[in-house]
Amino acid sequence: MPSLTQLEYIVAVDKHKHFGRAAEACHVSQPSLSMLIQKLEDELETVVFDRSKKPIKTTKLGQAIVDQAKVVLGESQRLLSLKSMKDTEVSGEYRLGVIPTLAPYVIPLFISKFAKAYPMVDLKIEELKTTEIMAALDSDYIDAGLLVTPLNETRFEEKVLFYEPFYLYVGEKHPFYKRARIREAELKPSEIWLLGEGHCLRNQVVRLCDISKVGGVFKNIHFESGNLETLKRLVDNSDAYTLMPHLAVADYKDAATKKKVKPFLKPVPTREVSLVFRRKQLRRDILEALSETIVQSVPKMLFDLQEHDIEIVNI
Repeated sequence: MPSLTQLEYIVAVDKHKHFGRAAEACHVSQPSLSMLIQKLEDELETVVFDRSKKPIKTTKLGQAIVDQAKVVLGESQRLLSLKSMKDTEVSGEYRLGVIPTLAPYVIPLFISKFAKAYPMVDLKIEELKTTEIMAALDSDYIDAGLLVTPLNETRFEEKVLFYEPFYLYVGEKHPFYKRARIREAELKPSEIWLLGEGHCLRNQVVRLCDISKVGGVFKNIHFESGNLETLKRLVDNSDAYTLMPHLAVADYKDAATKKKVKPFLKPVPTREVSLVFRRKQLRRDILEALSETIVQSVPKMLFDLQEHDIEIVNI
């Protein structure tokens, strides 16, 4: 029967497609890792990795073994987590994935409060796109994800934390700059800067503006950013605009910058922010601690939004 260590090693090689990098990730020498993987292959009488390929390729049967190894490792981790659950104090390791359009704005709000309130929790946070978070949840690489919902995936549970309205961030040369409020039906695909593929905020803007073909702000330039700050700077130097969530514009202090932020007429396009996790997760105590701390840390006005005043934009 393969050991948990052997299972960890084949999962690492499958992820990195390289024995050296896998050994480095597992904090072990490459000869030791290779020897234990070879022993596993001999035991199972199959070849898990095709070493003649560059990068290394997982065989068809090997992929099934790797997938099952992930399940076994995940269940093993859950078994170990039961030990800490008997303690009255919330403790243990917890891995959280956060999407890029939430990470810079939400993490600074709650991280200090959480660290002081739950000193026995080893919280590991990683910035990941929505699809990466879903894959990481499936493989038990992370315990939960902080992202925009609904995902409409039955294998996950979603704990809604708050609703965050969108604003239009407008360049000074654009006609919208002189307006107090904007109607979403007035948005034009040719005047909007977008985040790159894989960002849920991009998907929401595409849906909101009913974009089927994006011509771009400039006909001869096709640029998609992965950073809201980059989009803001692009708008500052053009007669275009972009969409920004509330937390991204809440800290703007400069009067000239604040003047570029335009609210929408009701119903205001809004995104739903949730903690997403696997249905069979055991570490509900840490999940609840995270949820409570985040809700206590975000601006109170986000909880004053009335349902009839907002429009949840799907991703």
